[in-house]
Amino acid sequence: MILREMLVEDLDQVMEIEKDLFSVPWTKEGFLTFVLKDNAMFLVVEDKGEIIGYCGLLMVLDEGDITNVAVKRTRQKEGIGGFLMQSLIRLAGERGITTIHLEVRVGNSGAVRLYERSGFTRDGIRKGYYSDPVEDALLMTYRQN
Repeated sequence: MILREMLVEDLDQVMEIEKDLFSVPWTKEGFLTFVLKDNAMFLVVEDKGEIIGYCGLLMVLDEGDITNVAVKRTRQKEGIGGFLMQSLIRLAGERGITTIHLEVRVGNSGAVRLYERSGFTRDGIRKGYYSDPVEDALLMTYRQN
């Protein structure tokens, strides 16, 4: 497995995963907009030429907001999500990011466990944040030591 920055050429494979996993997926144009920004860090995990996971972080000053984390359905429960999160946290720290925020569906217990194992703590609830279906968002934060 190889961890690297997301390239424009990766977007077709990224979109396949995005559409499979999320009821309201990002658009290819949405990814393209952020992948090209200097204040964004988008990473992919590649295995034998195939994108099997990705994540993104938008950075402002010393804080970051995770935009998305996804692992191909057929490759989940292999530790890829944890590897992505630890890599993102480490690389963000190298860029001076001390605090990272995210929102996750309250019902996405697998993702919540992943984030807690990665050192994130629960901060609160954002009511009705998600649509299709409507669901609250759990707000979580990671602080670098």
